[in-house]
Amino acid sequence: MPCPAVKPPAPPPTAPSPPPVDPTHRAVGGQALATAGLAIPAGAPMAPAVTATSWLVADLNSGEVLGGCGPHEHRTPASVQKLLLAATLMPRLDPAQMVEVNRADLRDLDPASSLMGVVEGGRYSVESLWLGLLLRSGNDAANVLARVGGGAAGRQGGVQAMNDEARRLRAYQTHAATPSGLDGPGQYTSAYDLALIARATFARKDFRRYAATTVAQIPAQPGNPAFEITHDATLLGRYPGTLGGKTGFTDLARQTYVGVAERNGRRLAVTLLGAETAPLGSFGEAAALLDWGFALPPDASVGRLVTPEEKKYDRPVVPVKGERPGRAGESSSFSLPTGLGIGAALVLAVLIWAAPWRRKSARRGTGQRWGAPRLSRRAQDSAGSDAVCGVGGDGAVGHVEPGPASTLDSP
Repeated sequence: MPCPAVKPPAPPPTAPSPPPVDPTHRAVGGQALATAGLAIPAGAPMAPAVTATSWLVADLNSGEVLGGCGPHEHRTPASVQKLLLAATLMPRLDPAQMVEVNRADLRDLDPASSLMGVVEGGRYSVESLWLGLLLRSGNDAANVLARVGGGAAGRQGGVQAMNDEARRLRAYQTHAATPSGLDGPGQYTSAYDLALIARATFARKDFRRYAATTVAQIPAQPGNPAFEITHDATLLGRYPGTLGGKTGFTDLARQTYVGVAERNGRRLAVTLLGAETAPLGSFGEAAALLDWGFALPPDASVGRLVTPEEKKYDRPVVPVKGERPGRAGESSSFSLPTGLGIGAALVLAVLIWAAPWRRKSARRGTGQRWGAPRLSRRAQDSAGSDAVCGVGGDGAVGHVEPGPASTLDSP
């Protein structure tokens, strides 16, 4: 089904064709999402017509995807890429750490681009840099944070960490070339990937606090006075229940937006890519899509947001060298539970077989002992049962996946 679209007043510039989506990744989150067109629940009202060429609405609490247009199609991110930088480095960097800005952090930045306003030789806390990144979309702050988070590898190490985090989140259409989202070779994302990244960032209390900040004071530096930064590029104060968001724009990406709003206990994320400034702009289109999402019943769904914990089940079993290859899910050797079960059965059989011989030996008065003291049949059965349960149960490694609600309250 084609996505409902609004024709912009002026045609956008011609953009290079994005790469095709890997078929193995197209259906991540559900088969209904494996489309370049519209995916909405059966019987749902039609989604609003927008200029965005790709979008998605998802419930961050339940992980259900409510609808989308070309959810996995490659698109250019612009500054919404900064959310991936936050998802990657916010857990690693101490917000109180002081960082000195160097010349390389500022060398390749266009003065007309979005900047926080740091100066060479200035010292800023990591927290101030996060505020500059999210309130002012500071490309300079992005470069500094990526360089610090990249360790010995510097800024490029930070970018590599972003790509590693995208793989961990299973955001398979996302590849970062720059930490800021300024256009770079092979830099893409998708509406679905942005929802995964938004879920990771908005799960953090510190990120939600930064994203909800409207005004912040940046301390003075030698030769430079303190200054104030404001957060005006968001739906905060414009759309009821907004928790925060991130905008983006380049000539190649057009307008991009990620936003989260909460209403009646539901926390919805909207992601859109390739929008035009008219007739609604990214804010108007995001608000229309959120309205549509909140109007759907809580159980409406066309897919789900996958979690990193599911990744180990994505691929077929690879035989160990020397094993006979088999179908996925099969093994050429006994599995551990099967081997333990057979071993326990053999031990029990030996005990039962040996019991009459022990009784005969006792009646003959030989005084010979066969291992441990003789057990009653009930004790033998209990011992055998305990042995199987003890090895199979106590020796097993369990995995408990946290629920979405508790995830959203994580630090």
